[in-house]
Amino acid sequence: MAEYDVLIQGGTVVDGSRTPRFMGDVGIKDGKIAKIEPNGKLNPSDAKKTLDANGLVVAPGFIDLHTHYDAQINWDPYVTLSGWHGVTSIVLGNCGFGFAPMKPEMRERAMLTMSRVEAIPYESMKAGMKWDWVTFPEWLDFLDQTPKGVNVLSFVPIAPIMIWTMGLEAAKSRPATDKEKQTMCQILSESLDAGGCGFSAQRLGDGFVSVQRDYDGTPMVTDTMADEDVLAFGRVLRERGEGFIQLTQSSPDFEADMRFYDRLADECGRPILFNATATRDDRPSIHRRILRWMEKTNKAGRKIYNQTATFRQGLYFSFADMSGLFDGNDVLREVTMGTPAERLEKLKNPAIRQALVAEYDTGHTPVVTGSLKDFTVETVKNEKFEKFIGKTVEEVARMENKHVIDAMFDIAVEENLETEFYTPARNVREDYVSELMSSPYSMAGVSDGGAHTKFITIGAYPTDLLTWMVRDAGFMSLEEAHYRLSAMPAQCAGFQNRGVLQEGARADVVVYDLENLKLTPEKPKVVHDFPGGEWRRVQYAEGYRWIMVNGDVTFEDGNCTGATPGHLLRHGRD
Repeated sequence: MAEYDVLIQGGTVVDGSRTPRFMGDVGIKDGKIAKIEPNGKLNPSDAKKTLDANGLVVAPGFIDLHTHYDAQINWDPYVTLSGWHGVTSIVLGNCGFGFAPMKPEMRERAMLTMSRVEAIPYESMKAGMKWDWVTFPEWLDFLDQTPKGVNVLSFVPIAPIMIWTMGLEAAKSRPATDKEKQTMCQILSESLDAGGCGFSAQRLGDGFVSVQRDYDGTPMVTDTMADEDVLAFGRVLRERGEGFIQLTQSSPDFEADMRFYDRLADECGRPILFNATATRDDRPSIHRRILRWMEKTNKAGRKIYNQTATFRQGLYFSFADMSGLFDGNDVLREVTMGTPAERLEKLKNPAIRQALVAEYDTGHTPVVTGSLKDFTVETVKNEKFEKFIGKTVEEVARMENKHVIDAMFDIAVEENLETEFYTPARNVREDYVSELMSSPYSMAGVSDGGAHTKFITIGAYPTDLLTWMVRDAGFMSLEEAHYRLSAMPAQCAGFQNRGVLQEGARADVVVYDLENLKLTPEKPKVVHDFPGGEWRRVQYAEGYRWIMVNGDVTFEDGNCTGATPGHLLRHGRD
């Protein structure tokens, strides 16, 4: 009998622990790493299959703690884009959003909610979701039985629990009663019993900051939840001594928000993921302020991780196919509600145009996208507008002698809202991103995988990080990169025997050619591969020779093998 199922021979092993790289062999047996031998001493005759990794990097598969593949995993076992870019384990149920627990009569409303707040195509959910569950434990059972090309862990999202217990309108309008709070904590505890890894919530208030809203334009349930309700959920984790929290909280009072994170960490005693930090060329004070707080709060004994969104990309969108990008601005939110035909009529209305001009002139910049003047015209339908391609809206306004608002919306209206625009990319300056990632508390991630599928492709972040930060710019070592991509998120989430290459660990492995690793195409492209006839933007990867999950190859040279060796990781464990 062969000693190994697979032998990865002669590669540069970067084990994820920050140990210096070394040349060596990796033997895999029964889905686990059976042997790691420096200097290539394992014998190919002892293996059923040998993979020649000469000149290649051998590293642990990437772990993405912030995804929204809750719908897509129903029809895509590899949760692409992530599966194409070396991600071997994901966490679902982020931001407090999800589909369990869910009473059958609320399923339609839940899909409508997700079609706006996370911009998951409604027709795809309608056609692709199986709905073989009601409770959260049943949701985990469904995930367990679903063929998977990656490992899956799930937060217990708070919004469905609140709606289940209080009803939608009550959950949005008042704190929970003591009895409701007791019921919700019991549901959370039962969900954790079943294998949930903790809980998640988004708290963006009910005013200007609430940038991710419900289908009807109102704040999400968790946006307005009371401090005491969040703390009650945190105490459930403290009593159990397990789990972690993903929290997105933002208000005009930064100091008050950070005090609440500190209080929650003190009361729950569990790790907290702070979402999310990116760098902006025009406002480095934002990430620097967060880094100062991260240093202070962790030195005080708390365990708060800074999840970073490092991918160098803006948002691609048209006013015909968009959702929620402008929810932080009252006037733009109203304009972008409704069907494309309804949006078109609003943008033709002189009174609404005047209101948009007034908003712009008073400096009310959309939170997510930045100023409209900096948007670039990406594609047009009418050849008379081709001269504007690649120009900013501000440049178009000067060329046409128009106000920025009219310059942008005149083109969009004439093209039946099908003009595509591109917002300025964040994370472009190497010195700023280097500051962000030099913090010992900054974790690579926030792919938002499965969400905003028509606007972004940031699920490709591992490939961008390795090619940019490590190979091209050189402000991060290969050892540090793999620690931030794998071991650090594994530690935060409580994964056992994953995130590092060590004997006895699960064989989640990427083998790649660093020199030839790249995103392809350079700009995202549109593909029609979602259920319900829907489309999305994608970027593939070149340079990953093999991607392995639990010892089985899922992708070879970018081609899917059809293997589905992924596991449901209850509590982060097999």
